[in-house]
Amino acid sequence: MAEKSVQDSFEAAGDPKHAARATRSAGRKMRSLLLDAASPLFRERGLSGTAITDIAAAADAFPSQITYYFRTKEALFVECACRDLLYLARATEQAALKARTPRDYTHALAETVTASDSVAFFAEALTLTRRRQDLAPLVERTIERLHGEGARAYASQVARHGWRSLRAPDESSRRFWAVAIGVILEGYAMGRSPEALCAEMLRVLGEQAKSSGDAARLRLVDDASHSNEEG
Repeated sequence: MAEKSVQDSFEAAGDPKHAARATRSAGRKMRSLLLDAASPLFRERGLSGTAITDIAAAADAFPSQITYYFRTKEALFVECACRDLLYLARATEQAALKARTPRDYTHALAETVTASDSVAFFAEALTLTRRRQDLAPLVERTIERLHGEGARAYASQVARHGWRSLRAPDESSRRFWAVAIGVILEGYAMGRSPEALCAEMLRVLGEQAKSSGDAARLRLVDDASHSNEEG
């Protein structure tokens, strides 16, 4: 009974730890709502064409909540772009899971990446941080996470199918995203379609790995060549 009385007293007075957890949870939810509302507006109108009041109205929030959680519109822009890129990376990895050959795997990655404007959105954030170095750490963390998760996903596929990778997983991941950013930015400037962007990405990337069947054929060819040389 005494234990119950203590519990009742806490509930009556308000448990500080519970209140803190509730506050953090509400804060995370509001930040997520603001990001969800801001992202499509930034994509459609750009940074200068999107007002804080527009974002607040779309999120059913107050403008002061945006400055409270993100400080500035520029910081919100960069965080939106970083989050969208990581979402795209996750969708890209999921799309490639069904691939059975290295060629199909690379094609699934390139097709998914070029079908979205998330890379171009992120490139705008990269440009912004050139003059706003206070925003650079978020971009740096996003890029490192992008490369790390990409390398793990690629290494997993190589091990799963027994492919022979032509490069280390980390190198392959970094190269893929560097090519994606370059090809997509150039393509957007030249008005290329997603299909053209995908084809250009595949051309630049080239072969990433050999399947187990390819490796076996290569060994047979090598063995035959070696035998002929000996004969």
